[in-house]
Amino acid sequence: MCYHSSIPNQTELDELLDYAIRTDEWDEYFNYMNGYDHKPLPVLKMEDPTKISKSNWGLVASWAKDKSHADMLRKSCLNAKSEDIFDTASYRNVIRKKRCLIFLNGFYEWREIGKKEKYPYFISLKDQKAFACAGIYETWNDKNTGEVRETCSMVTTTANPLMAKIHNVKQRMPVIYTKAEMFNWIQPHLTDEQIKALMKPLDESLMQAHTVTKINPKTPEVFNIPEVKLEVEYPQITLLDSD
Repeated sequence: MCYHSSIPNQTELDELLDYAIRTDEWDEYFNYMNGYDHKPLPVLKMEDPTKISKSNWGLVASWAKDKSHADMLRKSCLNAKSEDIFDTASYRNVIRKKRCLIFLNGFYEWREIGKKEKYPYFISLKDQKAFACAGIYETWNDKNTGEVRETCSMVTTTANPLMAKIHNVKQRMPVIYTKAEMFNWIQPHLTDEQIKALMKPLDESLMQAHTVTKINPKTPEVFNIPEVKLEVEYPQITLLDSD
């Protein structure tokens, strides 16, 4: 889940970070991002928590053999499940030492009604334009070409009641932090138990969601406009929720 997200602009990042962290490296803005395009996400890494850097979505483990292997890994490593993150080969060497904050201003999920109908929602926080999600990161070096890839995965957890209603098949959600709590994730020297305690679903009372236009994930460039986030009402959903 969470393969489609919206990235904060410069002003939203500055406000979230109280203008105290350099964000001059971030100059891209997407209203709708498809994870499988492996575009750069704005991240704040443990190793340098003083500036925003770019990591492409889809973690490539340092032990990837070659470009073909790296490309295969990143497709299956967009999201890291919190329940088995300490055991998964691609994640177990980074969860303790390479955690990062991934910044969004919202994300998209689909609610399935019956077997054929799916309705997209835009989900965000009520009191924050931008917010941080738990992430992990890695650097991969291609020994054959010298290419260096900075990559990351978003950590997911079980859905809270709001997200269970929307993402009603897999019932997952990103690990989201409020402004007051976000820096806890990138503190060094956390124990495994402390890390696990930070991978919990956010309280649904802090979140909001509404239905939006039916986005076609195969053509995200068509929807990379602000209007994609506007509420669109569907009679089927209105009727269902009124019962």
